[in-house]
Amino acid sequence: MQSMLNKIIPLLIAASEQELLPRFRHVGHSVKADGSLVTEADLAMQQRIQAELAALWPDYIFLAEEMDQVQQQELLLTTGKGLWCLDPLDGTSNFAMGIPYFAPSLALLENGQVKLGIVYDPLRKECFSAIRGQGAWLNGQPLALRDTDSPDEPMIAIVDFKRLPPALAASLASDPPYKSQRSFGSVALDWCWMAAARSHVYLHGRQNIWDYAAGQLVFAEAGGYSSTLQGEPVFSQTLQARSAVAGVSQVLFESWFKRCQMQQ
Repeated sequence: MQSMLNKIIPLLIAASEQELLPRFRHVGHSVKADGSLVTEADLAMQQRIQAELAALWPDYIFLAEEMDQVQQQELLLTTGKGLWCLDPLDGTSNFAMGIPYFAPSLALLENGQVKLGIVYDPLRKECFSAIRGQGAWLNGQPLALRDTDSPDEPMIAIVDFKRLPPALAASLASDPPYKSQRSFGSVALDWCWMAAARSHVYLHGRQNIWDYAAGQLVFAEAGGYSSTLQGEPVFSQTLQARSAVAGVSQVLFESWFKRCQMQQ
């Protein structure tokens, strides 16, 4: 897996810097049937990454966000083959509006698990990566969260209110258990920023497999704790969107999860 990761990282970096950055603030967008945005940059990245992965690993299959849903479902149900899962541009709305928080996200799925994940922030030149059972890294340096009972500073939460159950969203808005709250607009980078201890707890009501597969592995391999709002593992090899509750330590996660459970 390490040799594979060493080949993929420069591939993803080069594609991001050649296909995304020249189009940032200089590209229009269209609206998909589900109301989300798509740009020329999404499509250019997807086409390039798919072609380059196929050249290196022709036996693997490929799934990406900008595919037909029927095709996506068929690919996720395919067994016995490695499956690349790509979001060519997570945070498309940010990208289209000139907000500097977006990233491509690439994961390798095998036997119902995420084996490898890479998220690259081309504006900050930050490459987050992870291999299941071997650790997580930021630009090659290990990521390791401290499993402390409480943060050393006032707690910061990343919370996406829009997709939460209404009762939970109302409770957190009226009586927040954290000192400060953020919502940045890229699930993949949210997980990675949590892995880098840039926030303490996380809550999201609905994210797709290509949004979270790579970033959630980075967070887990860095030592973070997470589940869905129902207490299940976040990752599921399905098109069904998943909720996510996370904390950078076990104590923080457990208290945050309990609070979210009580307010649903």
